Amino acid sequence: MAIEKPGEEFDTVFNRNDSLELSSHHEYESVQARIFKIIVIGDSNVGKTCLTYRFCGGAFLKNPEATIGVDFRERTLQLDGESIKLQIWDTAGQERFRKSMVEHYYRSVHAVIFVYDMTSLSSFESLPEWIDECTRHSVGPMVPRILVGNKCDLRDSREVPTSVAQRLADSYNFPLFETSAKDPAEKEHVDAIFLTLAYRLKSHKPLRLNEMHVNEYVPMPNNCSSICT
Repeated sequence: MAIEKPGEEFDTVFNRNDSLELSSHHEYESVQARIFKIIVIGDSNVGKTCLTYRFCGGAFLKNPEATIGVDFRERTLQLDGESIKLQIWDTAGQERFRKSMVEHYYRSVHAVIFVYDMTSLSSFESLPEWIDECTRHSVGPMVPRILVGNKCDLRDSREVPTSVAQRLADSYNFPLFETSAKDPAEKEHVDAIFLTLAYRLKSHKPLRLNEMHVNEYVPMPNNCSSICT
């Protein structure tokens, strides 16, 4: 669920009637979809891959392997009659898999999603380090950031109360979401995370599809990308 306060400038923009149409490759090339790069970061095993797969593929990814380097997924939305393409970078949580790619993660990023596991206090306590990493890599203050607590379906194993997470989110002025990539009933909440960013970014002016190629955008290592369209 989204945890928000009335009147916040960064509102969660989502309802059941929002159009979430997936477009084919030829369709979004022809309408020159605007492109936004979103990076998803946090400790290993917090469910980053499952969250991005739920949004892009519409299903829960069973038994995902540890991300090595980066997994790359994309989805094109129709928002208010405009084609918006989200390029979602699912980054490795383990330092040994990140070293060679960390500069590429943050290059030309439009938005950041910080993910923690609601059943793991240590993953929550690591968030300030991930937030500081963003700052060290010159991610500007105007780049939208969202805090996401995953695995809310494991209620009996919860270690991070909403009130504690909300205090941290407030200290950084981030919106807070609590959701589950696994629970099908939470799919709309997962969509809401990315829709919130998509609507926020819609007024920005990133490159159009015909002005860049993925391989020029940021070099990708072999065998480290997967695309859901």
